Amino acid sequence: MPLCAQEAGSWCRWVYDTTGNAWLAGSANWLLEKPVRILLILVIAFLVRLLARRLIDKVTTLPENNGASSGKLPTILRPLRERAPEILGPLVAERRRQRAKTIGSVLKSLTTFLVYGLAFILVLGELGINLGPIIASAGIVGVALGFGAQNLVKDFLSGMFMMLEDQYGVGDVVDLGEATGTVEAVGLRITTVRDLNGTVWYVRNGEVLRVGNSSQGHAVAVVDVPLNYNADVSRATALLAEVAEDAVKSEPLASDVLEAPEVLGVEAVTPEGMQLRMTVKVRPGRQWAAQRALRARIMSALEDAGFEPPLGRFFGGSTTNSQA
Repeated sequence: MPLCAQEAGSWCRWVYDTTGNAWLAGSANWLLEKPVRILLILVIAFLVRLLARRLIDKVTTLPENNGASSGKLPTILRPLRERAPEILGPLVAERRRQRAKTIGSVLKSLTTFLVYGLAFILVLGELGINLGPIIASAGIVGVALGFGAQNLVKDFLSGMFMMLEDQYGVGDVVDLGEATGTVEAVGLRITTVRDLNGTVWYVRNGEVLRVGNSSQGHAVAVVDVPLNYNADVSRATALLAEVAEDAVKSEPLASDVLEAPEVLGVEAVTPEGMQLRMTVKVRPGRQWAAQRALRARIMSALEDAGFEPPLGRFFGGSTTNSQA
């Protein structure tokens, strides 16, 4: 009888009592106990990962009959600030879904890495393998991979912070430096932007040093009106104020304007003439439509009143954006 079989209740004793073979009893620790422990570690790791992924799915999605279009947010987004403008309408649901899905994918990947990584270390410990050299080697390999893939890591970290801070999302009109246009998709590595010409730009998140978002807070529509030197400035100013006040009381401007328009007066004097400037605060993303509508009204009113623009000049304008 092997020495290990003298211990009551041990695997060795059970195998010896069952088979009567001393060699099998002495090897019971490797043949039964360790495989069972390793299998138990793997099963527990699988169950923990499964439960964690289901919990992540629960907090990052809404039921089909109670989707984001109802105005509710996935649980994971509720503590986070949301800057999605109301003007996006149905796009808000897609924006929220994409943001929650991306954050959820990161949490799932992190959970898988941690759970299976811990299980791998425990299995190696059961096999009696010295973990010190392995951990040291893994650290060196990790540092080497970090240096080699630092741009990729930079893109992922930047994308994660953009998602958490909701700097921009689907439907926003943004200026990312190299690309300006409407955001079509936001991922952890790249942001997809379509410009006014229809060109799709794929911008790496790690290369975005600044973001100009024209769809947050409120926007300001700026209309510059060129006039001749001999124009009556006081009369033109009063006419602009009257036309603008009437325009913002009716559609399509009434639902977009947030404050009464303001005529600032003479903005610039050029060799061709002078410019009067008028501004009006509107909902984000509606500054361009407001400019076009105001410009049409003002042009017609000035023409009816006998005002003429300088030779070769047309009614111009620009837009600025401000965050609330």
